[in-house]
Amino acid sequence: MIDLKSYPAEIYEKRIRKEKKPSLQSKIEYCERVYISTTRYPLVSDRNIFPQSVNNSVKKSFKSENSKNSNDVMLVKKFVSPIEARVIKGSLSSLHNTKSNLHNDKERDYVYKYGEKGSGFRSRSEPQDFLQIRDQCLDSGTLYEDPEFLAEDSSLFFSKRPDRYYEWKRPHEIVDDPQLFVEGYSRFDVQQGELGDCWLLAAVANLTLYKRLFFQIVPDDQGFDDKYAGVFHFRFWQYGKWIDVVVDDRLPTYRGQLVFLHSTEDNEFWSALLEKAYAKLHGSYEALKGGSTCEAMEDFTGGVTEMYEMENSPPNLFKIIHKAFERSSLMGCSIEPDPNVLEAETPEGLIRGHAYSITRVQYVDISTPNVTGKIPLLRLRNPWGNEAEWNGAWSDDSPEWRYISEEEKQSIGLTFDNDGEFWMSFKDFQTHFSRLEICNLNPDSLTEEELRDGNKKQWEMNVFEGEWVRGVSAGGCRNFLDTFWHNPQYRVTLSEVDDGDDESCTLIVALMQKNRRSIRNTGVEELTVGFAIYHLPYPDRVPKPLDMNFFKYNASVARSPSFINLREVSCRFKLPRGTYCIVPSTFDPNEEGEFLLRVFSENKTDMEINDNEIGYEQDILESPLPVAPELQQQSNEIYEHFLKLAGTDQEVDWFELKEVLDYSMKQDMQARGFSKDICRSMVAMMDEDHSGKLGFPEFKILWGLLRKWKDIWYSHDQDRSGSFSGFELRDALNMAGYRVNNKLLNALMHRYGNKNGEIQFDDFILCAIKLKTMFDAFKSKDEKSTNSATFSLEEWLEITLYT
Repeated sequence: MIDLKSYPAEIYEKRIRKEKKPSLQSKIEYCERVYISTTRYPLVSDRNIFPQSVNNSVKKSFKSENSKNSNDVMLVKKFVSPIEARVIKGSLSSLHNTKSNLHNDKERDYVYKYGEKGSGFRSRSEPQDFLQIRDQCLDSGTLYEDPEFLAEDSSLFFSKRPDRYYEWKRPHEIVDDPQLFVEGYSRFDVQQGELGDCWLLAAVANLTLYKRLFFQIVPDDQGFDDKYAGVFHFRFWQYGKWIDVVVDDRLPTYRGQLVFLHSTEDNEFWSALLEKAYAKLHGSYEALKGGSTCEAMEDFTGGVTEMYEMENSPPNLFKIIHKAFERSSLMGCSIEPDPNVLEAETPEGLIRGHAYSITRVQYVDISTPNVTGKIPLLRLRNPWGNEAEWNGAWSDDSPEWRYISEEEKQSIGLTFDNDGEFWMSFKDFQTHFSRLEICNLNPDSLTEEELRDGNKKQWEMNVFEGEWVRGVSAGGCRNFLDTFWHNPQYRVTLSEVDDGDDESCTLIVALMQKNRRSIRNTGVEELTVGFAIYHLPYPDRVPKPLDMNFFKYNASVARSPSFINLREVSCRFKLPRGTYCIVPSTFDPNEEGEFLLRVFSENKTDMEINDNEIGYEQDILESPLPVAPELQQQSNEIYEHFLKLAGTDQEVDWFELKEVLDYSMKQDMQARGFSKDICRSMVAMMDEDHSGKLGFPEFKILWGLLRKWKDIWYSHDQDRSGSFSGFELRDALNMAGYRVNNKLLNALMHRYGNKNGEIQFDDFILCAIKLKTMFDAFKSKDEKSTNSATFSLEEWLEITLYT
């Protein structure tokens, strides 16, 4: 199987340049790349190695690859012979299953262009395609100027004016020989400037320790060579999606020097350009002030981070570290810095305030004259890569290694060099280090080859997007019992215990707020968020969603450590097998925001939104209301008024209907009357022949519905204020016969609610009308109740435009 995630164009590009007549192997590799690129797979871009006409022919052929006559398809005339075509198609068939999986997981695997629909970012024109922009600039002989992130003060600061004049310069205007990399890359390339984004610097420094991850963020298909056009691109993970961010290379300078992130080498620019792309992603350089290394590491990997303080670490910490290592998690640790001495060295050879990475976790067999068994060891690396190493037990050449067999030493790759890498016992690690950070990678972060060769494992992951909407799904924390149950709910079933554990299952829950940093210029800050987990011993006996009574009589079995105003709150839990409900929320009710909920587990879990299935109860909708004598007399008077206005054809249009309804409900509408939009919607709801009018039989049905909806309204607007809380909308619609879920309720509240999270009488009536109309239209096309329907474009437009 080809390693799709690191498929190197350079390998065969260089080979083909040397070959006057490309070999069959070169052609196979090229065709495989084109085939892969048609899936828009991440980190794979199609390079025009052969002439454009050949390139187009290859692509065109692959589009017909699965046609009935695919065996007879000549992939490229005059370029691929019939025999070669069969060989290439055999090679491509091995990719077919992989390609199908890519399509199924497109949302997770696809790299969005900045400004592309679904990317979460808007551009002033078309989406920004790096290769296309570069080619256009090379053809025109111009250097790129990014229209989405202008070289002006607004890209620097949003809360203040600059205190000096910043001049935007390109690298070749700063130095004579600009390079993207000078003698490779390392953590020493990264130097902080005047901006308070040391958290970003630390994450970038950690990233340099992992080559594949580094080039995932900093693609190596760019530089200051013959294809230089003043344009660069970088990739970041944002709320479940990978975004390719294009920037020009104009950088802010003062007196000819870079003012923000830069390299120790004056002519190296990858770190400054990376920071600019990250600033563009968030709206400005100032938006990068204040953050956590965990936040940036997640944006670089798409993983979930955990942080442990050694003084409060859980008793099973080594097991956590060992399982994280098995899943290729990125792990770093540090010692509390000395406030008086920068990077002070301890007597044991460790550096305070310095970031170490954990490169191996191992139980090692030990045999001494007194004891035989296993000892937990960690291998750490000082990124300086020099002789500054731990000098205690299990350090290089320490006497403890005498009790380890030569075979065991060889299996763990033991060497004694002044390379900054050393071993130490887990007990000493807990004693001498202050903090541990773990970044758990997404399941798709490792290739099949890496999993196989490294004997690694993967996390299982479930991801859900949601939002809190004022008045309907922003219920606040458990302190607000009346509204807490309105929050989004997610049901997860743990059926398999962890490896090596007979009773419990690991669950890492991470709740992330979306898009808050990018709107800091509007004064918006992070919400205070958290989550609670409830056990469902009898999941089939509780309502969906869980109602107020459930939360009144059942306590949570786990929860986030606290409600906190950070971008993400996460926590690891060990829970017995069973079914649980996770409830993410803000601390206070009616705080609006979008979120991403991610759940990592060692084994596959069943997870779903814990909510109603959308539908409606026909018997409730059509059941007649009992009519009291006085109400019957009122109805008769309204019928007479209708017939008087209808005339000889006994039909009314929307304007005449408005007159009838304003007359009949003048007390309910408080002299405002029904709007023309509501009246037109009522006509459309009952007008089966689309004549634009209502007959008397249709009006009688409409009047019955209005009376029912009015009674439901007054059962919720008990204080007769003219509105009720959006939190009551679900119950009101249930009484009307509609089953709606949180997602639909959010949409209804956005459309029909007011800024206070309330529903007014005419908006409730219009909401009920729209629901009935759309349900009826869907049912007319779903005769077999399959919960799916097919509409032609004309039918769809007629339904949506007329109603």
